[in-house]
Amino acid sequence: VQLVESGGGSVQAGGSLKLSCAASAPTYSTYFMAWFRHAPGKERELVAMIYPSNTLATYSESVKGRFTISRNKDREGLNLQMNSLKPEDTGTYYCAARRYGRGFFDEWNPTSYGAWGQGTQVTVSS
Repeated sequence: VQLVESGGGSVQAGGSLKLSCAASAPTYSTYFMAWFRHAPGKERELVAMIYPSNTLATYSESVKGRFTISRNKDREGLNLQMNSLKPEDTGTYYCAARRYGRGFFDEWNPTSYGAWGQGTQVTVSS
């Protein structure tokens, strides 16, 4: 599956942004999908992940209660609603996917995902 992100931009602290990820194939029931971010000088980290068929979602502690991951209505992609943004949310955000049923899966490890988008920049100013 190929992934293309959109929706990044610049916003002041406390503002909101919505990221979208378009997938080239149906993903609703067959892929784990996630958002990672990469800030300068830091490792790429998981922000949020959603299980196939929307059965469960996982969030990093730093975004819990502020970000919401969801699948597109057409079931071929992903959204990330980001509210109450902070300067530390600044970074490049990547959409990632892993096909269901391929053995052990560590959702927090970027190498667990086989498909990635090109990334979209989010900048939050104080």
